Amino acid sequence: MASGCHVANISSVKSLSESNAAALIPSYYHTLTDSDGHDDVAHELAALIPIIDFSHLTSTDPQIHATAVRQLGQACQDWGFFIVTNHGVSENLMKDIMEKCLEFHNLPLEEKKEFFSVHNPLPAIKYTTSAPPRSIGENDLYWIDYLQFYNYHNQCNFPNKPPGVRETAMEYSKEMRGVARTLLEGISESLGLKPDDIIEHSGFDYGYQKMQFNLYPPCPQPDLVQGLPPHCDNGFLNILIQNGISGLQVKHDGKWVNVNPLPNSLVVNTGDELEVLSNGKYKSIWHRAVVNEKETRVSVLAVHGPQVDKEIGPAPGLLEKEKPLFKRYKYGDFVPFQLKVMSPEMPRPLDSLRITN
Repeated sequence: MASGCHVANISSVKSLSESNAAALIPSYYHTLTDSDGHDDVAHELAALIPIIDFSHLTSTDPQIHATAVRQLGQACQDWGFFIVTNHGVSENLMKDIMEKCLEFHNLPLEEKKEFFSVHNPLPAIKYTTSAPPRSIGENDLYWIDYLQFYNYHNQCNFPNKPPGVRETAMEYSKEMRGVARTLLEGISESLGLKPDDIIEHSGFDYGYQKMQFNLYPPCPQPDLVQGLPPHCDNGFLNILIQNGISGLQVKHDGKWVNVNPLPNSLVVNTGDELEVLSNGKYKSIWHRAVVNEKETRVSVLAVHGPQVDKEIGPAPGLLEKEKPLFKRYKYGDFVPFQLKVMSPEMPRPLDSLRITN
């Protein structure tokens, strides 16, 4: 078993990938087994992942809007993953934020070390290699380098390097929050609630936002490692863009499905807090990241959740007709527990909140 200090001794997965020593990767990256279903991918299901036309959701035509709301609710219920098109976010901005992501990871290691963190799960800005040890094998490492930055109570924390990243990330953050807000309004309607019910109940406008710059370098032994293991996300909605290299997979009907986004689209998945707010109707879905031997995969993630100090539970409007399936809890107290689970074999922290009688 690998020592827990390994991650502190590794400069980055990127540098390991680029070194001659990477021909045989260290054993503590060997996290895939035959039982993980590495080849159990239902390629034929990829084309069935729902596509939501954002312009229909914002349409002033009542019939077009109502149809889009139904489609959005069905996507949340059946898949927990969907692709958003015609979202109105500038293609140039999406290109710029991807470039800043890659520029950051191409910085000299000494510059990136300013943000290096291993033990603090929720710093304002955090750079690290691999994912925090939180799977069954607590010292296993994953084939990813990433930079995270968190925004709370409308207080923004953005890195100061590379040049221009702060301004680009700030604009992108604002755009993603706007997209997430509109999607939550549609989701609220799909549950039979008023458009702003979830927004108001959760304090969304002053809520938690995490942005993450992900780098998955080429791996000489992709059949042995994982970019990220199977996991569910915290928050309401997570919005992802990527550089066209596939690697994201979602669990659907017991099979892994490749998520291949359309050009200039957003990939969205539902999180734990949406499962709670919807009283179990829209479940948080298992997904993972796989790697390949030849190409670097780059992605930018924006996670959106409730106000950190807000107590949340099933939306009150739903409880007029049904019993609550979850206890109420303070979101900020629960996030650290949610971040510890990265395996379908482990109990989800959300399970501790379920009302069983």
